[in-house]
Amino acid sequence: MVEEGKPAPEFELQSGTGETVKLSDLRGKPVVLYFYPKDNTSGCTTQACAIRDAWGDFQATGAVVLGVSPDSVSSHEGFKADYSLPFTLLADPDHTAAEAYGVWAEKSRYGRTYMGIVRSTFVIDADGVITKIMRNVKPETHADKVLAALAA
Repeated sequence: MVEEGKPAPEFELQSGTGETVKLSDLRGKPVVLYFYPKDNTSGCTTQACAIRDAWGDFQATGAVVLGVSPDSVSSHEGFKADYSLPFTLLADPDHTAAEAYGVWAEKSRYGRTYMGIVRSTFVIDADGVITKIMRNVKPETHADKVLAALAA
């Protein structure tokens, strides 16, 4: 079970530019790891663009921002380009990272049940320890709440 105050689960995922990103390679910097359901959907676009719009504030914290969804590398390339996103998007098509962080879960919509990402964010300190977990985040207020957690 992923908990605040515990080490963040390791992952190794491919970015939208094709490079491999490992959490352990980011030691020494805080990391904002946010899971979102799907590229180019209204909520996910709102969430990503809010981070983009506050990018200067994120850079001031020294944090590395990583967005993760089950979408493909090519989907991430397009999403990033379409909205000029300045941070890294990671492809998790087999949802191994999502499962490790407990965000791959049964969801229900329009009377239909399916498996998918629960929009969640993990703030990880420079030593790889989770300092804040935010589940079922609202896309409109996400960036401000993450910045507040980084400042705490």
